Amino acid sequence: MARSAPDVTVPDLTGRRAVITGANSGLGLGLTRRFAEAGAEVVLAVRNRAKGAAAVEEVRTAVPDARLTIRHLDLTSLKTVAAFGAELAAEGRPIDFLINNAGVMALPRRGVTEDGFETQFGGNHLGHFALTGHLLPLLRAAQSPRVTTVSSISTWWGRLNFGDLQSERYRPQRAYGGSKIANLLFARELHRRSEEAGWGVLSNAAHPGATITNLQFTGPTHGGAAVTRTRLMYGLLYRIPGLWQQVPTGILPILHAAVSPDARGGAYYGPDGFCGLTGGPAEGRAPRRALDDAAAARLWEVSEKLTGVAYPAVG
Repeated sequence: MARSAPDVTVPDLTGRRAVITGANSGLGLGLTRRFAEAGAEVVLAVRNRAKGAAAVEEVRTAVPDARLTIRHLDLTSLKTVAAFGAELAAEGRPIDFLINNAGVMALPRRGVTEDGFETQFGGNHLGHFALTGHLLPLLRAAQSPRVTTVSSISTWWGRLNFGDLQSERYRPQRAYGGSKIANLLFARELHRRSEEAGWGVLSNAAHPGATITNLQFTGPTHGGAAVTRTRLMYGLLYRIPGLWQQVPTGILPILHAAVSPDARGGAYYGPDGFCGLTGGPAEGRAPRRALDDAAAARLWEVSEKLTGVAYPAVG
């Protein structure tokens, strides 16, 4: 008997508002469609407005009555992140869901953000840390808000070195994996602080396993590097049976973490298949270094200093 395709039951989200970073493609676009289908209003937080407009058109083709708005957000610019937060704060509307999804992967050469941070640590982690801080009052104003931060199976080979957070000794995959460890540590620490201070925000994390998106291509070929080689390598890898899945399945752990009544705060979700690569959503495994409470607290303090974004005091 054939196994049915995995899925997540999404409750009626009419009247609720979601902010999804990197919503114009890949996982973000897939999540935007599922939230829109459930009746939620979705704010597409994107760096490129033209790509955002194309994403809106694509979603509305499938969901004609989708409630979608585009907002400019560049996570590699703390000034832009602050402007995004101020724009939504001026609207004064509660945010029910924040999906910290956008990211860049394994740049071949070390780059820096507008603020001088290594690009992956700066954009993947610090940008989302600052964004969540700016939006926290709007999240706390919602009935039962959730923040779901997207990590990665790359946490298994990544390293977060507090002596070299900006990856001066740069190795592409290790720096990317380190930023994804930071995402997971942040998600868990956010939930701990929320519970201790009574913010009412449920925070968790999820990863998509081995899902085919443009992330595998755009990062390693950033700046025009190794385009042909990368295209050939992934063209071969994508052919391996059972190793990869498509976006509609890859988003399921994230969707479960964000909307399921069974999803827990501080938990980490991923695919339930072999090595967490493919399959339906389940509680995921992470290396011990990504579950270190002391490291999470230390990273939080460092992140507040680097971004200049201070969360409410706890304790």
